[in-house]
Order: sequence, then C-alpha cells, then structure tokens
Amino acid sequence: MTETVQWMADGTPYSPRFGDRYHSEAAHALSQAEQVFLAGCGLPQAWAGHPQWRILETGFGFGLNFLVTWHAWQQDPARPGLLHFVSTEAFPIAAADLLAQARKFPHLLPLAEELAAQWWGLLPGVHRLRLAGGRLLLSLLIGDSQAMLRQQELVADSIYLDGFSPARNPDMWSLHSLKAVARCARRGTQLATWTIAAQLRRDLAQCGFAVRKVPGVPPKRDNLQATFAPQWEPRKAPLWPLGAQALPARLAGGGGHAAIVGAGIAGAACARQLALRGWQVTVLDTASHPAAGASALPAGIFAPHTSSDDSPLSRITRAGQRCSLQWAQQLLQAGQDWEMTGVLERRQLATPPDETAALSDSPAAVPTRRSAHERPPAWKDALAAPAADWSEEASAATLEALGLPADTPALWHPRGGWLRPAALVQALLDHPGIHFVGDAQVQALDALKTAEGQPLWSLSDGQGQQWAQADLVVLCAGPQSASIRINGQSLAAAQALQTIRGQVSWGRYAEGQAPAAHQPVNGHGSWVPYFRIGQDADAAWVMGSSFERGQSALPPSAEDAAAAHAGNGAKLQTLLPEGHRPDAQAFARAQHWAQLRCASTDRLPLVGPLLPTQALQALHTLPEGLASPWVATAMGSRGLTWALLCAELLAARLHAEPLPLPNPLALALASDRYCK
Repeated sequence: MTETVQWMADGTPYSPRFGDRYHSEAAHALSQAEQVFLAGCGLPQAWAGHPQWRILETGFGFGLNFLVTWHAWQQDPARPGLLHFVSTEAFPIAAADLLAQARKFPHLLPLAEELAAQWWGLLPGVHRLRLAGGRLLLSLLIGDSQAMLRQQELVADSIYLDGFSPARNPDMWSLHSLKAVARCARRGTQLATWTIAAQLRRDLAQCGFAVRKVPGVPPKRDNLQATFAPQWEPRKAPLWPLGAQALPARLAGGGGHAAIVGAGIAGAACARQLALRGWQVTVLDTASHPAAGASALPAGIFAPHTSSDDSPLSRITRAGQRCSLQWAQQLLQAGQDWEMTGVLERRQLATPPDETAALSDSPAAVPTRRSAHERPPAWKDALAAPAADWSEEASAATLEALGLPADTPALWHPRGGWLRPAALVQALLDHPGIHFVGDAQVQALDALKTAEGQPLWSLSDGQGQQWAQADLVVLCAGPQSASIRINGQSLAAAQALQTIRGQVSWGRYAEGQAPAAHQPVNGHGSWVPYFRIGQDADAAWVMGSSFERGQSALPPSAEDAAAAHAGNGAKLQTLLPEGHRPDAQAFARAQHWAQLRCASTDRLPLVGPLLPTQALQALHTLPEGLASPWVATAMGSRGLTWALLCAELLAARLHAEPLPLPNPLALALASDRYCK
C-alpha cells in the first residue's frame, strides 16, 4: 500500500507513521527547498559547464526539493546536459498526494504532472524514471536509506540531507546512515541540511565532512552546510571484477567517436545513450539497413517476469520493462509502432529452472517444479498496491474476453503489450550524432596510434578493408560478436555465448476479420493477436517462437521450417481455445520468419568491458590510454525488455554515473563474470 498522508487544516501534509509534518506551510517549504538545499549546495552555479551533475537526497517525501532542482536546471542556460537525481524513500506517497501538494506551486505543476505519470509500481528496490526527454534521470531507492545506499554504486556532487526530524526518525540520521551517505561523496562534495543538531554535526565530522553553521531560512536561525574533505584517503571495495574501466579523462565528458557493431535493438540503444552524452557514433552492420537480424521480428511482447522469491531475473526484467515503456512513449507512435494493451500470462509448465531457481540469490537453490504464476507473498498483502501495477491474478472478465474459463490459472500484466522492434531501432538511430554504415562486415579490432599520437581502435574485415576508427568500440552483434578478434585474439567472453534459432508464424487479417480482443497472451509461446504492419498498416497476428539451440543455418531447411511452424501451432492451441485464434486453414497459410538470437549460458545479458586492464596492457602494440572494447549482447528472447536497460547500464558505467540497478543486479549482468 502507499503511505497514508493526512492533510492538516492549514493545508500542510502530516505523517501518522512518524507523528510529524512533512514540512511547514507552502511558502516556507518552497523557500527551504530553494535556499537550504539548492543554494546551500551552491547550485545552480556549481554545475555550470559540467557535462553531468549528480545529486543525492535522503527522503524524497513530496518531491519538492527535486521539483525545485528540476525547475532551476530547466531554466539555466549553463546547465549540464545530463542531471542525475538519486533519492531514498522508505514509504512513497501516492501520486494523487504528490499532485495535490504541487498544485500550490503553479510553476512546478507541469513538472509534477510529468513525474506523476511515471509514479507507479514503486516496489522496494531501484526505480529509474526518465524525465525531460531522458536528460533528467531520477533514481528512486525505495527502502531503508542505509541499506539502499550500500547497494548502489554512486558518486554524488551534491547531497541534500533531508527527512523527518532526528527525534521522529532517528534511523535516518544515525551514524551508520551518515556513513552510507559519505560513501557516496567525492572530495569536495557539498552537503546541505536544515537541522543543526549537535550530534549530527559530530557524526558528519567523523564521516569526513567539514561542517559549518550558516544563517537559516526564517523562522530557523541556522542551517547546516558541509564539504566532504576527509583527512584520510577514502577507499571503497572494488565492485567490478575487471576494475571500473572508466573512460580516459579526454573522453569522460563525451565528444569522442564511438563505433557500435550491430544495428539491432541493443546496438541502436547503445548508440542513442552515447549520443545523448555528446559522442559521435558510427553504427556498423553486415546488412544494408538497420534491424535486419533478430530485430526484424514482425512484433514482439514486452511483459514482466514473476517468481515467488522475486529472483534477480524478475527484478531485472521489471527494471527493463519500465525503461522500454518510457522510451516507447517518448519515441514511438502508439497503436502503430506499439501499444500497452496488457498481457495475459498463461503458462502450463513450471518456470524453467534456468530462469528462476538457478538465478536465486541463494547459492543452495536447486531447480524445483513450482507454479509459474506464483508471486511473492508480500505482493498480496503489504505491497499489494504497487505490485498490482506490474502483475496481478487475471480477473474473470479478462479471461472471458479471451474465451478462457474463469478459473484458468493466469496472471495479468497491465503495463505489458506489443511492439515492432524495427520501428524502435529506427527511432533510436534518428539522432544527429548517429551515423549508420551498412554492408560492413567487422571481423577484427586492432589498436593503432594516429600521427598525432592518439590511440584508436581500427575496425576492419580482417582482410584490409577498414570500416571505421574509434576511441571506443561496443560490440552488439549478437552471435556474430563471438567471431570478432581483438589484436588477433579471440574474445574472452565468447565461450559464454550461445546461438539459438527462432521461427515465428504470422499472417494478415482479411478486411473486417481482426479479433475483438487485442491483448497478447504468453507463457508456452507468445501470441500477438493484433498489430499493424506494412505501409498500408494492415492488421496482422504473430505466434512464436521456436527455440532451436545450436542451430545457426538461415534460412532453415524446409523440414525444419515445417516442424517449427507445426510447433508454433501446437503452442497456440494450448494458449487459447478455438474462436480466439486462427483456424487450422488460416494457420497453415501463415508466413514464416526465422532469425538467430544470442544468449549466455546463465540466460542473462552481458554488459561491460571485454578485457581487464592488465590484459589490455599485455596485448602487443597496444597504445596507452586506449579503453577496452565493451559489449552489450546476449539478450536472448527478451531483447524488447532488456536492451534499453542494458544500454543505459553500459553508459552509466562508462561515465561514472549512478547505475539504473542496485549493485547485485548490475553485477549479474556484467561481462566481467566471464572474464576472470
């Protein structure tokens, strides 16, 4: 459930949980946000001229500090191109309460309305909200501040220390919580807060902050400001097995040249993320046009994954779905390129062991046959409201609309839907900083130095045809990534990549024959009953996909194609009854489409550098200061849900930004796990 807020007679919000007001009357609350926090951290002046700025806040509350900061950033001509705002919140309020408060500040209301549109499904964990066209990234850490901050890889340039008073919420202001905050500071980070409690001053000093009292915002006489300036050298345990692999200083602010190998969803998403950060990006593909491989799928489903233990797979997939939804809403035409119809999940088989049990946090987990429709117990009780935004038991009315009995075991994913991958790829590549080069077979990466001494990667076919030179290379070529050699050496992570051929069956509806129910159904196969295809926007359906491990021949033989088509038909019969799917004759006339997918041995994507620093130095003739090639691949059958998230994770790691996932989940995706 969302946090209960009581509104006082004077219009101020009150928390029954903590027995305290969120803030005083509106004018004072606005002054506190502007003067105590924004100006108290030297903003907006401090961020001028920087490519990005990172702010950490404890206690999001009604988001007033965030909205004031967003407004100041929006109005500032010298603003950074990317603003990160990370905020902890153990008990998020409802969107309606957030808007009720924002209506008191007309200049902030449009921003609050944009925020409220994404204010849903706030289960415990990390939620990345992409605002202002993706240039303002709000990371909500839902849970205890201390615990959440210790699970984040984060360096903050400014810190807003906020929350209910130390007397009402002592855990928020405890020494251990402040140590977690200090862990996120760099030397010179500015901190501001409204309280001047003596114990707080002593604890901040113990954590390495130089603390000072400053004149307060009336009626308070004093406020507190601090600068992180420890007398020791702060150290943190390294997160990544191959090291942070930060970009050389000359490239840290963007402006370099990046080459992306592969023009599917993963490659296009990585290109867009780098272009947003100021890179000039060349995207190379063996085909003559983008989205010619697995991303040429006529239409696919995006939906969350559920498990009784809320496994890493489930949490990563939720984060990916939120990311994909936000980009689709920003770039695509609803009804033509995609639609959030909701998705019914009807699985007759138990969740595959390699998707749930083997990915459990517990090393002792063993594959068990469990219901595919189980949800965490808390989703039915304390977390019922935010959980229902993701998945809930399918209602009798939903089942009836699809011709299924009311007692059919099934889940309903209200924010799932269908999407045309090729449309998403084209939209992502539509950026002035991105250039596509087709018919480019990249087989080799070789290090070189320019006449001016600048280290670069040369991308070639291995036979003398050079396609590009770049400061940074990202491999997103699916199964083909494994065949690319670096200075004559095979990729360390190539052994983790597996090729899987998949075939779908699809057909067009005759005029007036489209079904009444447009909701996709997945589980044992995926059925999209209605989408638009072709220049004439014909109505069509698609069913799939086969799962042919180790098969890489394209096109499939006639026998293989027929077997895959029959298999798709059999799966459809298990999903829906007659009258809600094409009849046997119509299905027999359907067209076939087959392509290759790339998966890893543990069924999770690979994101990160391919080589450790020592391996880079060991390569012959490798110039100093050249970044390792990076990789974003192995999306398996979940590219629509994972690719955009993985691209953002890659960009965050490269640019030392807050991660869109907690550390354990980011590590689960790291290419480092195969390069030890």
